[in-house]
Amino acid sequence: MTDSRDATLRVTMLPRDTNARGTIFGGVILSHLDLAGGIAASRLAARNFVTRAMHAVEFIAPVYVGDVVSFYTTVLRQGTTSITIKVSVEAERGRDPRQRVKVTEAEVIYVSVDEAGKPVPLN
Repeated sequence: MTDSRDATLRVTMLPRDTNARGTIFGGVILSHLDLAGGIAASRLAARNFVTRAMHAVEFIAPVYVGDVVSFYTTVLRQGTTSITIKVSVEAERGRDPRQRVKVTEAEVIYVSVDEAGKPVPLN
């Protein structure tokens, strides 16, 4: 199975990313999710962005060592100083790369800021 979508970010999960239960720590996934959204925001405007909010993160399936996790982004809204990005996360199972499972998704709001951390217009 091939996928026509381009992932903003792909990461292979390593043993250092595991929690006490032997699955990938949710914080690792959240960190990459935030990074992917930030990459998408920066592609729209060459600005510095800070994360303002992350909405409704619910983990649907576990991620295992060796899985390749893909982070797909879609711009939902663009305001004067902010961009809302939807990040969808899927894992390709290391033991069977043809098997893909949805892991989570979230809407993340990024605000464009100047060197002093004050919001600035995107345009």
